[in-house]
Amino acid sequence: MAETDELVDALAQLSFAVVAALTEVAGRYDMSVVQVRLLGVLRDREPSMSTLGRHLGLDKSSVSGLVDRAQRRGLITRTPSPTDRRSSYVSMTDTGQALATRIAAEFATSIEALTEGLSPDERRLLTTLATRIVSADVH
Repeated sequence: MAETDELVDALAQLSFAVVAALTEVAGRYDMSVVQVRLLGVLRDREPSMSTLGRHLGLDKSSVSGLVDRAQRRGLITRTPSPTDRRSSYVSMTDTGQALATRIAAEFATSIEALTEGLSPDERRLLTTLATRIVSADVH
């Protein structure tokens, strides 16, 4: 049981450090972590509002508010669905894409600093293990 407790504590502490790094970067751009996650989701897809809500784990009204705020900042656009007038798709503007790229680069720098005490082999192992854990997460 002590080994499990150590694992839980280590993963919790790691998640706190990662979230703190992301929060710090987001704050530099007057954004929340959820707003940064929105840009991350939209980097390589143009989902419907309902799909976006599932990706972010948010209900319909929360997604609408989040999208409204990002749209007012000129970061994203909504395009009506050609087949369902009740639905729309969300995509990033060039401004949003540029901001997402800057945030990703700054976050990468933060993560590099967080893992600087690891050897290249340890970093590869951490990447492999983290990917396996996240890929297996089915809630």
